Amino acid sequence: MKKRVCAVFDVGKTNKKLFLFDENYHIVYEQAVTLPETTDEDGDPCEDLAALTHWLQAAFDKALQQPGFEVVALNISAYGASFVHTDAEGRPLLPLYNYLKPYPADLQRRFYKSYGGEETVTLQTASPALGSLNSGLQLYRLRHQRPDVLTTIAYCLHLPQFISVLFGGKPVSELTSIGCHTALWDFSQQAYHPWLRAEKVAGKLPPMASGDSVTPTAEKGRNLLVGTGLHDSSAALIPYLQAFTEPFVLLSTGTWNIALNPFDSRPLSTHQLRYDGLCYLSYTGTPVKAARLFAGHIHAGQTQRLAEHFHTDPDAYRKVSFNPGLLGTESLTPSASATFPPRSLQDFPDYATAYHALMADLVRQQLFSLHLVLPENQAREGPLFVDGGFSQNPVFMQLLARAFPQKKVYAATVAQATALGAALAIHRHWNPRLMPEGLVALRPIV
Repeated sequence: MKKRVCAVFDVGKTNKKLFLFDENYHIVYEQAVTLPETTDEDGDPCEDLAALTHWLQAAFDKALQQPGFEVVALNISAYGASFVHTDAEGRPLLPLYNYLKPYPADLQRRFYKSYGGEETVTLQTASPALGSLNSGLQLYRLRHQRPDVLTTIAYCLHLPQFISVLFGGKPVSELTSIGCHTALWDFSQQAYHPWLRAEKVAGKLPPMASGDSVTPTAEKGRNLLVGTGLHDSSAALIPYLQAFTEPFVLLSTGTWNIALNPFDSRPLSTHQLRYDGLCYLSYTGTPVKAARLFAGHIHAGQTQRLAEHFHTDPDAYRKVSFNPGLLGTESLTPSASATFPPRSLQDFPDYATAYHALMADLVRQQLFSLHLVLPENQAREGPLFVDGGFSQNPVFMQLLARAFPQKKVYAATVAQATALGAALAIHRHWNPRLMPEGLVALRPIV
């Protein structure tokens, strides 16, 4: 008898992956590829949508042919702030513009001025002013710079929803994609912001669907349940929401460290927005307070600097154990700015001492970022889960635990969290078994 599985595409900016999960949410098969970028009509780098589409379809065909597996469902997790503009049949009409594409400053000023000012709109939409990273502003740009093209577009689909349509899903808008710093969603009204109707672009967004819904279809002659697709950061939170009922904060670490709090119901403040705080929407439509820090990028630059000064390997930090005696007078007072980069490395006798000073500085910044999403009661109570690269760094984790002596701090491990979250989101449709325990492995920091 074939094993019933759920397929999940996990589409990142760099790596594209396909996983098959069995009913116990074990990964039983995977494929991965890295695709070269192309350029848009302005010469700016962007996703090669034709190459991506070809790989998605070929990878899924290959998965369907694997002996011993019956693919009964498909879902998608993919990066946000990226629209695919299609005709009524779902065929792309424009490039998949890069969310890092430069945005015209005069057009951005015009947008905010037209709708009450930058502070007002960013508070209403819980979206810091980020140019093309606000996917709604990409629509505004089309409206004012290429209105003739906009009239030919039937659907503006975020990338996860476009991939869903490729495999028989319905054209829909989905909450986690609409709610990730897009400037599309008015969090105070729990509805689209009025500017979309005023600019006559609201009709380009298909009807809304929840992230736990599916469309039955026949793909390659097989019955298949196709999910709507999810924004990857929101998908990565789902295994934790399934595993834990008490309030927690998740610090997801990597190039960006993103603190996520699904239990902070306070309205977003101007102070939070100023320091990279924002809100996401969960797949069930509830706000998730978030704050981000470019910690992995800072760490990479400074460890390279340390390696050059002390004539060591760039990865020498991996061999550094936590030693409180090397901290000297370093305090862990939260700080909004980095203080390590301008320091003279001549002040440190060796690599380990300098690295402890670097990590103390990073943790001070991390504390400032975390407190943006921590109400006072949660700053003392409830667990803090840390996953990703920094969760394996003993110096970072010990300093973080010392900064929260009343909280339980855990290094958390979830295998392929974003893909797993996408599979879990549609659990009730494809999986007859109870939700398994042990999806999140925890290691307490003491």
